[in-house]
Amino acid sequence: MTEQPLDRVARIERRFNRLFAEYFDTLGATLDAPSFSRFTPDCVGLLRDLSLRGGKRMRVVLLHEAARLVTAEPVEGLDSAALSLELLQTHGLVHDDLIDDSATRRGGPTTYYAYRERFPAHPRTALGLTVLAGDLALALSLRVLLDAGLPVGVRQAMVEVQTRAAADTFVGQILDLERDFADPVPDTEALHDVADHKTARYSVLAPMRLGLLAAGAEPDAHEDELRRYARLVGICGQMRDDWLDLFGAEENTGKPAGGDLREGRRSYAVTRLLAAVTGPERVTVEAALGDRSCPPQTVAEIRDIAERHGVDALLEADMRGHAEAARRVAEGWRGRWRAEAVDFFARVPLWSVERTA
Repeated sequence: MTEQPLDRVARIERRFNRLFAEYFDTLGATLDAPSFSRFTPDCVGLLRDLSLRGGKRMRVVLLHEAARLVTAEPVEGLDSAALSLELLQTHGLVHDDLIDDSATRRGGPTTYYAYRERFPAHPRTALGLTVLAGDLALALSLRVLLDAGLPVGVRQAMVEVQTRAAADTFVGQILDLERDFADPVPDTEALHDVADHKTARYSVLAPMRLGLLAAGAEPDAHEDELRRYARLVGICGQMRDDWLDLFGAEENTGKPAGGDLREGRRSYAVTRLLAAVTGPERVTVEAALGDRSCPPQTVAEIRDIAERHGVDALLEADMRGHAEAARRVAEGWRGRWRAEAVDFFARVPLWSVERTA
């Protein structure tokens, strides 16, 4: 009997979590740090804790499914590629939490706040060690590919994929900060570019390219359609994140509503809301934008304003439109790649917009 897609996703996630734990268990022995250093193993421990604390591992799933587009046989190199993807993700989490001054991540302290607790009288040390922890995760994400037992050409191609993905993500993070200073409010295409650079290229495009490379295919031959698919999935996924931030249920998301409002982020939801309101309603929204002490009652009032103007329904319709466009791109792969894997990629966009957390 053919394994059901969601069962396969769960199996890949469980297997990778074991692999990731084993990687960190042996990492200390491979780092060239002097024996007197206490900070180095502490740094590795914090990266381990953050990396293993949670995460949906969808990048790893997309990697495996991309290889299955080509073959149903086991593919060498997927484990190294998966480790590289998630180490790059860990790097992003460490630096994102520092940029956002976030205290918690995945139900525990962020790396930055863990270091602040360790060095309460030395804030610059805590800041520096946080930056270096993120940098170490990035370097490890490339080293794990260089150490993989793969042909030199494949290793080199994989390192290039990850290096370009990292650079694109850094540009996306810069754009993300710049977006919140835009005057007038950034247009939709600018928000799409932020989502593409910051998320889609390393979370969707890079896993697909790595999976195809490991399976012996040439992703460059399909670059345009892979980029289009990744961009569309990244956009509808970011729209869903922004929708959930304002309209989602806290019991599902695990965090209070209105985080983007309080941080002054010009998200898809906030931008749509600003475009819809005038007069006293706009005054209320603008007063809350960037106010970290904005109370839940005000966020609830703004949510009601947004719903009265249909912002929630308009944004949901837009994300579903992008998901449908991504599905059509994937459907175009039939006849070239294995049908079972094509089915999976055709379903991914809808999953991304139906999630509740």
